[in-house]
Amino acid sequence: MGHDHDETTGHDEHEHGESGYDHEEHKHDSGHNDHHAHDAEGVDIGVLTVSTSRTLDDDPAGDIIAAACEDAGHEIAERRLVADEVDAIEDAVAALLDEGVDVVLTTGGTGLTPDDVTVDAIEPLFDRPIPGFGELFRWLSYEEVGPMAMASRATAGIVDDRLVFCLPGSENAARTGAEKLVAPAVGHLLGLVRR
Repeated sequence: MGHDHDETTGHDEHEHGESGYDHEEHKHDSGHNDHHAHDAEGVDIGVLTVSTSRTLDDDPAGDIIAAACEDAGHEIAERRLVADEVDAIEDAVAALLDEGVDVVLTTGGTGLTPDDVTVDAIEPLFDRPIPGFGELFRWLSYEEVGPMAMASRATAGIVDDRLVFCLPGSENAARTGAEKLVAPAVGHLLGLVRR
């Protein structure tokens, strides 16, 4: 999806109060121990590339996302490719969740062109959205590409006790979303969701 180059992805700021997250504990903790006590261990991730022009052998954004997650100690359980069609995308995400992955990361189809339908397909699956992901992604994107960052509809949400992140299809945006937001935070976010 050529119009996704402006996008980056966001992650949920830790909720104060509702999730039991203690900001003071986090701020004064020099290590990564107490406030990460509930982190999910061994996160299994499914990567879904949304494209009619790519293949799994030619999927640079998917490769970047997979590498970022593996570098952070997560497991890539499955990689799939699906066309830019609402029903196909929805079915593919549901199938990955049914097969037991903890997290689904999609790449592609988050822009504003008529064939960018990933968000339209996946948002109805969310039990709860994670608005901070898209907000933070666009903020990071703005630093890179300026006001065109608003063209990204990158989003995330909770489905049962799992997480779904919709990242753009461009390599730079996928790198920003995966390396800066998803990979470092997903274990902690999953831990919060599963408390």
